[in-house]
Amino acid sequence: MADADDVRRAALALPDVVEIDSDGFDFRVAGKGFVWSYPERSPGRPRRIRLDVAVLYVGDEAEKQALLLGEPELFFTAPGYDGQALVLVRLPVVGVDRLEELITDAWRMRGDS
Repeated sequence: MADADDVRRAALALPDVVEIDSDGFDFRVAGKGFVWSYPERSPGRPRRIRLDVAVLYVGDEAEKQALLLGEPELFFTAPGYDGQALVLVRLPVVGVDRLEELITDAWRMRGDS
């Protein structure tokens, strides 16, 4: 089980990472976001920052679909992320080691692109 503090520790352990001031967490490398807290939007309600869900860059649509289909208990998406190489990760479900691996992969892909 992971939480926002685990996201912060994993992201800040990587080189050249910048934390953007926000109501949740938001990390970038080379000016590009690779993991941030989920800004949940519900019709007729103000946006709510979810610290129990991380938005994670995954590289491409094929990887996104593989994660969504392979581990639906861990990964999901939302309408605002259609067509984007991003998945939502349920932090209370993911282990810390797996979270660190996912964040490192996202950091690597964003830093190289």
